[in-house]
Amino acid sequence: MSHRIKIIGAGLAGSEAAWQCARRGVAVELFEMRPVRSTAAHQTGDFAELVCSNSLKSDTENTAPWLLKEEMRRAGSLLMEIARDCAVPAGHALAVDRTVFAARVTEAISRQPLITVRREEVARIDEDQITVIATGPLTSDALSQEIGRICATNSTDRTAPTFTRAGVPAPHSLFFYDSISPIVEADSIDMAKVYLAARYDKGSADYINCPMIKEEYDCFYDALLAAQSVEARDWEKLNYFESCLPIEEIARRGRDTLRFGPMKPVGLKDPRTGRIPYAAVQLRQENLRADSYNLVGFQNHLKFGEQARVLRLIPGLENARFLRYGQIHRNTYINAPALLTETLQMKEYPQLLFAGQICGVEGYVESIATGLMAGIHAAALATGASPIPPPRATAFGSLTNYITQADPNKFQPANITFDLLPPLARKIRDRHERHRLQCELALQEFEGWMEKARYSTIET
Repeated sequence: MSHRIKIIGAGLAGSEAAWQCARRGVAVELFEMRPVRSTAAHQTGDFAELVCSNSLKSDTENTAPWLLKEEMRRAGSLLMEIARDCAVPAGHALAVDRTVFAARVTEAISRQPLITVRREEVARIDEDQITVIATGPLTSDALSQEIGRICATNSTDRTAPTFTRAGVPAPHSLFFYDSISPIVEADSIDMAKVYLAARYDKGSADYINCPMIKEEYDCFYDALLAAQSVEARDWEKLNYFESCLPIEEIARRGRDTLRFGPMKPVGLKDPRTGRIPYAAVQLRQENLRADSYNLVGFQNHLKFGEQARVLRLIPGLENARFLRYGQIHRNTYINAPALLTETLQMKEYPQLLFAGQICGVEGYVESIATGLMAGIHAAALATGASPIPPPRATAFGSLTNYITQADPNKFQPANITFDLLPPLARKIRDRHERHRLQCELALQEFEGWMEKARYSTIET
């Protein structure tokens, strides 16, 4: 207990970081303000609560999300292990029962003797103490101001924007709006009008598909465009993350944009007719009891009454009972390229590390991965070792390379994709073979890094 690391935030990144420190024999104080103080999006006080979706992306071998998760598995990720145990049917994707998942993470973290949980809000950061800041995109106002203070003095590029306070945007602020998909009760779905299938028959047929003919799609599209959105505050300039646009924003870009996005019918042959529908809405199982489903990709910013009216135009959802309507919330993040090194340490205050969405990654898997890395690096600092950045060829290394080396004046959060990985030394035309070789190289490099970065790991 001679070395103590402070971790602020017990979300996905903070929980994983705490676990990685503890399994290396380093004592941790983990601070979580919920349920003493909640946020606009969370519903419980459990750790690692999933807010927007229950999906942890593709499990198809040799895809970029698979590679990132495989590296996490090999690094001993607690959250990925629990996710596997809490998985619900989702075709070729990994999806979890979010309630069970959060409860299991909370239990595992709480019973770890080297982790002391503090249920309180943090408003002050000691630059001289080893601290992982993993407060997520919904950081409290008080702590946001404190982070803003530190970032303002840390930025090596004084012209680059550094941070935005949650609630009131600062000059040159960085933020985007993220949305939450609706959830419906399973027994309110008219199963006579839908069918089970996975796109291109990948994996098992775990998705409920609501098919539309052209007339039904046109009716839905027109109603969606005419629906009333939630009133934005005067200061809000809606800045959506392109990979998570509300459906009404997608629709405004053209009549067929939804048919090439969340309502894409390609690969979803209706077994009853043998034909591909004009458009299709997919529903994914939300929990292990299979009594609720979320509308995949149907995040929106509409008033609740308008959502009920418009979404009930979808075949099979005419009598849908909504357990949760779509919502919108604001995500804040630091300007990582101006502030962080490739070990997620601040350039001016190397005792401070950032992890999760607040450091500029987007997605659950990416948040867990940065938490895992921050935990390893923080443990190294606590034991007197020098943190070692993951190799550029790995998914870990490519993700941190992007968020720390991107143009600070144009920085936006990123998901893991093959575009972030370096190209192979020789050109491979076949995409599947190219991705297979990239994954093979990445995992070889990753194993070498883990040997160097293992430090004093104590298995728990």
